[in-house]
Amino acid sequence: MESLKLPQSLFSSHGGKAIVPFPTSSLLPKSTFLIYPNRKLAPSTDFVTTATGAHLSANIFPCRHCVVKQIRSMQFTTRSTSASVQSTADELMEGKSKDLPVSGDSIRRRFIDFYASRGHKVLPSASLVPDDPTVLLTIAGMLQFKPIFLGQVPRQVPRATTAQRCIRTNDVENVGQTSRHHTFFEMLGNFSFGDYFKKEAIRWAWELSTVEFGLPADRLWISIFEDDNEAFEIWHDEMGVPVERIKRMGEDDNFWTSGVTGPCGPCSEIYYDFHPERGYSDTDLNDDTRFIEFYNLVFMEFNKKDDGSLEPLKQKNIDTGLGLERIARILQKVSNNYETDLIYPIIEKTSELAKVPYGLADDHSKLNLKIIGDHLRAIVYLISDGVVPSNIGRGYVVRRLIRRAVRTGRMLGIKGDGQGNLEGAFLPVIARKVIELSAHINPDVKDKTPRILEELKREELKFVQTLERGEKYLDQMLLEALLSAKASGMVPRLSGKDAFLLYDTYGFPVEITAEVAQERGVSIDITGFDIEMENQRRQSQAAHSAVKLAMGNSADLTKDVSDTKFLGYETLSATAVVESLIVNGNPVPQVSEGSEVEVFLNRTPFYAESGGQIGDHGFLYVPQGENQHKAVMEIIDVQKSMGNIFVHKGTIREGVLEVGREVEAAVDAKLRQRAKVHHTATHLLQSALKKVIGQETSQAGSLVAFERLRFDFNFHRPLIDDELAEIERLVNKWVGDATPLQTKVMPLADAKGAGAIAMFGEKYGEEVRVVEVPGVSMELCGGTHVSNTSEIRGFKIISEQGIASGIRRIEAVAGDAFIEYVNARDYHMKQLCSTLKVKAEEVTTRVENLLEELRITRNEASTLREKAAVYKASIMATKAISVGTSEKFRVLVESMEDTDADSLKKAAEYLIETLEDPAAVILGSCPGADKVSLVAAFTPGVVQLGIQAGKFIGPIAKLCGGGGGGRPNFAQAGGRKPENLSNALEKARSEIISVLSEKAK
Repeated sequence: MESLKLPQSLFSSHGGKAIVPFPTSSLLPKSTFLIYPNRKLAPSTDFVTTATGAHLSANIFPCRHCVVKQIRSMQFTTRSTSASVQSTADELMEGKSKDLPVSGDSIRRRFIDFYASRGHKVLPSASLVPDDPTVLLTIAGMLQFKPIFLGQVPRQVPRATTAQRCIRTNDVENVGQTSRHHTFFEMLGNFSFGDYFKKEAIRWAWELSTVEFGLPADRLWISIFEDDNEAFEIWHDEMGVPVERIKRMGEDDNFWTSGVTGPCGPCSEIYYDFHPERGYSDTDLNDDTRFIEFYNLVFMEFNKKDDGSLEPLKQKNIDTGLGLERIARILQKVSNNYETDLIYPIIEKTSELAKVPYGLADDHSKLNLKIIGDHLRAIVYLISDGVVPSNIGRGYVVRRLIRRAVRTGRMLGIKGDGQGNLEGAFLPVIARKVIELSAHINPDVKDKTPRILEELKREELKFVQTLERGEKYLDQMLLEALLSAKASGMVPRLSGKDAFLLYDTYGFPVEITAEVAQERGVSIDITGFDIEMENQRRQSQAAHSAVKLAMGNSADLTKDVSDTKFLGYETLSATAVVESLIVNGNPVPQVSEGSEVEVFLNRTPFYAESGGQIGDHGFLYVPQGENQHKAVMEIIDVQKSMGNIFVHKGTIREGVLEVGREVEAAVDAKLRQRAKVHHTATHLLQSALKKVIGQETSQAGSLVAFERLRFDFNFHRPLIDDELAEIERLVNKWVGDATPLQTKVMPLADAKGAGAIAMFGEKYGEEVRVVEVPGVSMELCGGTHVSNTSEIRGFKIISEQGIASGIRRIEAVAGDAFIEYVNARDYHMKQLCSTLKVKAEEVTTRVENLLEELRITRNEASTLREKAAVYKASIMATKAISVGTSEKFRVLVESMEDTDADSLKKAAEYLIETLEDPAAVILGSCPGADKVSLVAAFTPGVVQLGIQAGKFIGPIAKLCGGGGGGRPNFAQAGGRKPENLSNALEKARSEIISVLSEKAK
C-alpha cells in the first residue's frame, strides 16, 4: 500500500494571498506524521518550507507550543490502495505549494468561525428527533428553521450558522457501495432570514472554499438553475469562474421547493474536480468518479401559488449545506468519505475485532467494514437523542440499522464481542469508539454512554438469539425458491408471506431479507409483504386518534393576532381582550350560546398545554354590572398555535361573545393546584429514579394531568418491588421536608452548566426558566409548580409497566388525587374483609387458600372431562373405516360435540394408539359459543407417505374461520364458526380418504 507524501511547501497562493494558514518550517519536523500510528508508511524527508511566519493565522495557530501540539494531533496517511489517488493528490497541488491535511473537527470549527466572524449567530444542532410532525427524523440542516422559512414564526436572529446532525435512510443500500452515501452525516450550514441574499451567499461560499479551505479555484465547478442569470453573473463576473466551468441545470437538479405550494427558489452547487485532466468536453457533474458536490446554496426567493405560478417573496432567505464528510474527504485527500478521520477510526476498530486489516481486505470485506462504520454513528446518535429500537417509526429505523450491523459483523467473522467472550456483544465495543469521537459533535453523548451501550448490548443479543434460526429458515426458503424456479422456468421469487414470517417470527427486517435474497439471485414479493403487514396492523393495532397538529390556513387565521402574554405564574384571574374567534376553522365576529369556539386573547392566566402538562380549565366572563354576566364561556382546553399564541377552546354557556370585547378570564384554581402538585411530583419522581436505578436513565415522555401523572423513562427491565418502594419513600421524604421551590430565568448555557435537566421533546430559547427543588432536582421547565413540596401531601405509584422495547412507564398520584386513591383502596379493602370475613392482614392468606382450592377443583374437573372423552373415543373407535386395497388405512373423522380442546387432544391420542398403524384420526368439537376445536393425529405409516397433520388441518380450520398447525404426526387448530364444523369435517373426511386412496395405489 502506497503512502501519501506530505507536501514540500505549506502554502499555496490564490490572488497573491495565502490560501492555508500553516506554520513555518522552523516549527516542523522533517518527517511524515501519521494519523494512525499503527499504519506502516515510508517517511518523507521532503517536508520543508520557505514560507514566512507573516502568513500565519492567529486564530488557528496562535503560538509555537500550539503549533507543535496541533501537528501531533493531525497525524495523517491515506488509506487508498489506488494509484490514481496518489496521482490525484499530486496533481491537486501541482504548481502550488502543498498543505497539511486537516481534521474533521477543525473543518467544522473553521466553518463555524468563518460565518460567526461575518455576523452569523452560532446555534446548536437540533435533535435527530425533529419538532416537525411531517418528517420522521432530522434530514437537513434547514429543518429547525422551517417554521421561519414558511413564515409561521418570526425570526429570532437575522442570520445563523450550525453544524447539524442528520439521518437519511432512504438509500441505505448504497452505504459503502459509493464513496459518499451515509445514513448519518453532518451538514454545515449558513442561513439568512430576510437579511443577505444571493451575492453575499455566493461570495462567502467561494471565499470559504478557496481561501479558508485552500481549494484550488481551477478544481471547482459550479451548477446553477438554467434560468438563474443573476447567479451566473455573480459566479462569472465577480468570482471569476470561467464560463466552461459553470453548468446550467434543470428544475429537477437545481430548483428547491418546500412542497406543492410555498417558498421555493433556484439552487447553486459547488463541485470538486478530482480529474481536471479529462478536460471540459462532455462533462457530467453527476459522474462520481470525477466530481463530488460538497456545497449547496438555496436561494429562497419565490412563493409557489396554487396554480403553479411564482411570485417574489417579501422576505428572501438563504439556506446552505456543506457536507462535512465530503469536504473532509477533499481536504484529507482520501479516496472516499469513509477513510476520513470522521469515520475511519470506527472502521479500524471493527477491523481489529474482525481480524481483517482494512488495507489488506478484499472489496466485499471493505464494503462490510464501511457499513458498520456508517451505521454505528447513526445508531449511537439516534439512541443518544432518545430513539429506542422498536418495530414502528423511528424505533424501526434504529432496529433495522442495528440488525443490519449485527449481520454484517457476522459476515466479517466477528464472534461474540470480538474479544474472546463468545456470549458477548460486539456493537457496544465499536460504539465506544463512536462515543470517543463525539466530543465536538454532541458532548451530551458521552454522558449517555451507559444507556447507549446497554441498549446496544440488549438489542444485539436479543437479535442473535433468533438470527441463526432465521438464517437457516431463510436459506431453506431461498433454496426452495431456486429449485421451484428451475423446475418451472420462472424467475426465482420469495413470497410476501414468507418474507413476513421472517419479519414477524425471526425479527428479520424485510430490507435484510431482500439483501440476502438478492445475493442469492432471488427477488421478493414486496407487495405481498405489505399486504401481510397491513393485515397484521388491522388485527392487532388499537384505534388511535390523530391529533391535528396544524390548520391548513393557520397562518391566515392568526396573521392579525399578536403573541399571547401569559400571566399564569403570578395570577389565576385577569382581564383580557378577545382578539379573534374561530368556529369550525373560520373566523367569526361573534358566537352565541351553545356554540363551540376557539378564542384568542391578548393576555391570559390560562396555561396552554406544553411540557407534558395539560391546559387549564376555567371560564371567561363578559361582565354586566355588579356580580352579573352578559356572557359565560367554559374553557376545557388551551393549546399553543403558531409560536406563542394561546388558543382557548370551549363552549358558550350563556349569552353572546364578540371580538373586541373585554372579558374576565378565571382559571379553575382547584384543577390548577392538582396540575401543579403532579408536575412538581414528576420532577421529584425523576430524581428518585436516578438515585435508585442509575443516573443514566432519562425521561422519554410525560403527562401531567389533574387526576394523575405519567412518566416514561429509558430502562431495560421492570422495576422490582423493593425499587418501587424506595422511590416512593424518597419522594415522600422530600415532600415531608417542606422545601421551598426556587424558580429563575437564566441563559440556556448557564442553566445547563448548573446541571439543569432538559425536559424530553422540548425546544428552548436562549433564555430558559429553571425550576429547582434545592438539593433534590433542577430542571428546565415552563410548567406550573407548587411553592413548597409540602403542598404535594403524599405520593403513590399506582402502576409500572413496559410500553416499548427499553421504555418503562410509571403512573402515580399526588395531592388530592393521592388521598382519593388511598380512600378508594381503603373502601375496597373493607368490602373484601367483610366478604371473606377476615382481618385486612389476613386477606392475602385467605385469597391464596381459595385460589389453591380452585386450582385443585379445576384439575379434578379436567381429569374427569378427559376420562369422559376417552370413554367416548373407545366407543367411537368402532366407526373407523378402511381405505385402500393392498394396504389398509384406518380412517376416523368424527365430531365430539362440546368436548374442550384438551380433552379432544386426549381422545385423539387414545384413538391413534388403539387403531393399528397406518391410521388417521381427525376430530372436531364446539366447546363454547363462537368456538371450534380441531385435532389431527397420524400414525408413522401415514406420515411416511408425506401426509403431514400440521399442513392438513390448516385448510380445514379455515372453513371454520380459524387456523392452526403442528407436527407432522399431531396438530391442533381452532375456529370461530361452529356452524361450519359439520361441513369442515365432511371435507376432511373426503380429502383424507382421497389422499390415502391415491397413496395406496
